[in-house]
Amino acid sequence: MPVNEMLALAMIGAFFVLLLGGLPVPICLAITGFGFGYMGFGGLLFGLLPARIFGVVTNYTLLALPLFIFMGIMLERSKMAEDLLDVIGLAMGGLKGGMALAIILVGVLMGAASGVVGATVVTVGLIALNPLISRGYDKGVAAGVICASGTLGQIIPPSLVLILLADILGESVGTLFAAALIPGLVLAGLFVLYVIGLGFLLPGRVPAIPLHERQAVSGRTLAFKLLTVVVPPLALIFLVLGSIIGGVAAPTEAAGMGAFGSILLAFFSGRMNLKLMTEVMRGALVTSAMVFFILIFSQVFSLAFRGLGGDRLVQDAFAYVPGGLDGQLLFLMAILFILGFFLEWIEISYIALPLFLPILHQSGVDLAWVAILVGVNLQTSFLTPPFGWALFFLKGVAPPELRTSDIYRGVVPFIAIQLVGLGLVYTFPGLALWLPDAIGW
Repeated sequence: MPVNEMLALAMIGAFFVLLLGGLPVPICLAITGFGFGYMGFGGLLFGLLPARIFGVVTNYTLLALPLFIFMGIMLERSKMAEDLLDVIGLAMGGLKGGMALAIILVGVLMGAASGVVGATVVTVGLIALNPLISRGYDKGVAAGVICASGTLGQIIPPSLVLILLADILGESVGTLFAAALIPGLVLAGLFVLYVIGLGFLLPGRVPAIPLHERQAVSGRTLAFKLLTVVVPPLALIFLVLGSIIGGVAAPTEAAGMGAFGSILLAFFSGRMNLKLMTEVMRGALVTSAMVFFILIFSQVFSLAFRGLGGDRLVQDAFAYVPGGLDGQLLFLMAILFILGFFLEWIEISYIALPLFLPILHQSGVDLAWVAILVGVNLQTSFLTPPFGWALFFLKGVAPPELRTSDIYRGVVPFIAIQLVGLGLVYTFPGLALWLPDAIGW
């Protein structure tokens, strides 16, 4: 094996060693990228980097990221999720598992309104976890529903991961948003079926809200709350997603409209003030800086890895995979799923996925379909222990009686459901490709 290819393999190993040593991901990327890149081809790396980094920071499509992040944080801090959960929970509380179904619906709405997984998990965890447990819900079920519902923002547009995948794969954001809509709703539907099944088979784990609580709110009051609490965010979602999918506005313009719309919702709810705006701007700045920090240093890593011949190693590995294109895609999905146990979706997207691009281009496979397969797959990375971020988010706001083992036990069925969803999208590509084709993307 040539020396450079040996360095490429050593580079991957060194990255995981540094990562397990507790260093932040961007630092691991920078150390391995600069170190092994310099060993392989000297100072030439530093001459190529500025153009690569300039391309990232000036990418017009990526400007949508901080705007969608701002939108999500504004909706979370203005307590929209709290209002939604309260109203929808009362509306569905008479059903076995009604509160869990309400959490899934709120996860869909928050995912479509913001796409920020951490904000949804933390907010719903703070609002709903104690009431669920106090009403007799199984602790694992309560934790699993909250974590899984929070991850729906990974696949339901406007998803941040879809924006990054559009940049990596060279597809339009509008196409991926259209392609992800049906698979995202199918996945939410599978969650709903699971909860309904629990209500029939194990009703003691998902009891209904007590009758006296439901009778405390009249039907007219509940209808008014549904109109004033649920309709405004739905209208914002329709405007943002409809303008992108319909080709009326580019993702960046639609994200700007969404950010402004979130400000209006906070204003008309009476919660807009200087403190709220300051917190939202600070949160959006920190989160956006973290994302772009990873994107920039992933360029160092990928440039060094490709320069050392790592892409040829990947191609050679794929050549030994049996089953042709189907075997290669299943191999790719397996690798991404395993990486999800240790890495975040941003690192997987910008480190691992580009290594497989030459294979995907050569095969002629529809990259929009591949992007949705990757998006559904990466969604599981938020739930898979030991580094599933949704698990960390929930544990950080959980009461002491909720053990880590309860959270792990609760998310296992939802990981299995996500894999079923991945299998459905793989088996029936039309779930992802029908809507883009129907609207002419």
